[in-house]
This record gives sequence, C-alpha cells and structure tokens, in this order.
Amino acid sequence: MLVLITYDVSTEDAAGRQRLRKIAKQCVNYGQRVQNSVFECLLDAAQCRSLQAKLCSIMDPERDSLRFYYLGNRYENKIEHFGCKPSYEPEGVLII
Repeated sequence: MLVLITYDVSTEDAAGRQRLRKIAKQCVNYGQRVQNSVFECLLDAAQCRSLQAKLCSIMDPERDSLRFYYLGNRYENKIEHFGCKPSYEPEGVLII
C-alpha cells in the first residue's frame, strides 16, 4: 500500500535538529521524499507498523508531530501533481 508520511519536528534546539535528521533518514530507507517533510512509501502492513514504531520512538510527542495517510494499493487515481518537481512512479524502475 502507498503511505504518505508527513512530519513536523521542532528544530529550536540541537536535539530537535537531531530528531529531524533521524526521522528523515528512516523515511528515506522506506520511500521517496516528495517534499521537504513528506515521503511516499510503498509498504506492507508489517513494514508500516515497524516504521511507525521507529519514528514514534525518535519523535518528541510534546513538540513534534507525525501523520500517516493510507492511500492503499489503488493510489494512482488519488494523486494529482502540479508544479516544477516531476512526479515519479513508486513501482516503476529506479535507476541509480
């Protein structure tokens, strides 16, 4: 299923900046960054629970927030993109 993950981390201090880097690093391991604090991740249920647990263990629930939007397996018709950054196919070929 395609999951859209967004986060807002307080970066007023060094600890917040460190949390921000750790959360972004975990998200990069699972998906594609589509905006600064927004990732599209193709996950199965176990991967999703694992990623949620990792991110929740990093964040400070008093200062930060995480959002998971479950777009499901038929996500193609649920996403429209406008603007300068080209869209990508989550299940397409990735050339490195």
